[in-house]
Parts: sequence; structure tokens; C-alpha cells
Amino acid sequence: MKKLNQWIDRFAYSHPRFGIPNLMLYIVIANAVTYALTVFAGSSALSFLEFDLYHLLHGEVWRLVTFVLLPFSYRPLSLFIMLSFYYFVGGTLEREWGTAKFTLYYLSGMILSVLSTVILSLATGYYGWSLSDAYYINLTLFLAFAALYPDAQIMFYMVIPLKAKWLAWADVALFGWNIIRSLSYGAYASALAAVVAILNFVIFFWEDIKNLLGIQSRQRSRQTIQFKSAVRQQKRAEAERGYRHRCEVCGRTDADHPELEFRYCSKCQGYHCFCSDHIFNHQHFEQ
Repeated sequence: MKKLNQWIDRFAYSHPRFGIPNLMLYIVIANAVTYALTVFAGSSALSFLEFDLYHLLHGEVWRLVTFVLLPFSYRPLSLFIMLSFYYFVGGTLEREWGTAKFTLYYLSGMILSVLSTVILSLATGYYGWSLSDAYYINLTLFLAFAALYPDAQIMFYMVIPLKAKWLAWADVALFGWNIIRSLSYGAYASALAAVVAILNFVIFFWEDIKNLLGIQSRQRSRQTIQFKSAVRQQKRAEAERGYRHRCEVCGRTDADHPELEFRYCSKCQGYHCFCSDHIFNHQHFEQ
């Protein structure tokens, strides 16, 4: 996972012109337009934009992309608020990451969603599982925003100021609830779309997630424990020998000759100690 995360950063750095500038603006406009069309023609009139394996195999390849252009809500006020919010979040992410990485984030979310639907269709033998919007992909945009700006103040429904990190936890809970509910209704495509959207976020923020879970902290703790154990063993060995440093040439120790300085030679292979008289006057050890 770490290598994949590093590859993403290298790709974005090496291909700064990759992607679509102001991508979120186009997606928001498309969602608004398709919603306006459903007001006059009904939501079923735009079903030719949804993705499913059956129609893909019959040559309707545009469905690989157009499902993200469909509105994820048909309540005008809710749609307006969410589109405005996602435009703000998407624009912020693009300014923070650059066009290449932001486009890659959104594109990989689309690809994972499509692949999961194809795999589910092939596994069940039912080719009608469909993707009818980019609801979960858009939700992970906010998770990315909250990971980068956890203390940013967000006006929840334009009324209640809340920090982004608290809304992000609510977002994660919403993902979990939607997955459970979709599974209970047999809507496996929807549940899988939520899972792969989270997977996409995990790929891009693996290092941040490790820090959040304290994985690196636990590793550092184990290293600290091992270091302290080594120090205790060294002290016990010194107590048994009766000295700490011993010259490899003359055999004098710091216990017998406290006036001497003892140093380790950086040119010798391994750790070899010498007194101040022989630190520059000895034959180097080789392995």
C-alpha cells in the first residue's frame, strides 16, 4: 500500500499536465443539468447514462463515464447545498494537490466502482447491477478534505459550525450504515460501491491512516523497549567486567586509568575501542 501511495505522488509530480483543470466544476454543472432534465422528462429518461455490464457489452461504452454526471439527489434544496459544498471541497483539494493528483483521485474512484460492479455481475451471473450516480465517490472527497484540514470550520447545512474532523467521523458512520442497509435490502452493488470508495480513500491516505491508528507509534514503542533492554544488558555486562571501555591495543580500561579518553574508530569494521594514545595509532580491524 505504501509503494502504491508513493507511486501516485511520483506520477502526479512527473505529469503535472495530466487531468482536467476545474474537474469538479464540470461535474457539478453536469449534475445540475441532468437534474433539470429529470424535472421535465423524469429520472428514467436518463437511464442511458447509468453504468451496467449488460449495456456495456452491447457497445454503450459511454456509460463507463457518464454515471458520475447523474444527480445523487432529486430534492432541489439538498442537491443545491451538496453540489455547492462538493464544488468547494473539490476546488480546495485541486489547489492543495494539483490538478494531476485530484483528477487521479476522482478517476481511480470511478475505475474501482466500475470494476467492482463488473466483478459482482460476473460473480452472480446477473448483468443488471448498476451505478446510477457518484454519491460515494463524492462522499470520499470530503474525507480527503477532512484528512488535510481536520480543524477547518464547516457550516453544517449552512447553519451549524462544526470542525471537519467531526463531520468526517459522521461521514464514516454514514458509509457503514449505508453498507449495512444495502446488504439487508440485497443491493449488493450499492454496498460494494461504498466499500471501494473507502478503499480509494485508504490508498491515497494510507500514511495518514497509519498515524491515526498509531501503527507507527507502536513500532516506535517497540523500538524504544528494545533499546532500553539493550542498555540494561550493557550495564549488567559492564558491572560484571568492572569497566566500560577497554583499549584494543594496550588493554588499559577506563576503570584502571580514569584519566584516559576512550573512543571508537570509525574506520574499523565493527565496534572497537581505543585509548587516546592509540586511537590514531593502530592497525584497523577488517572483516
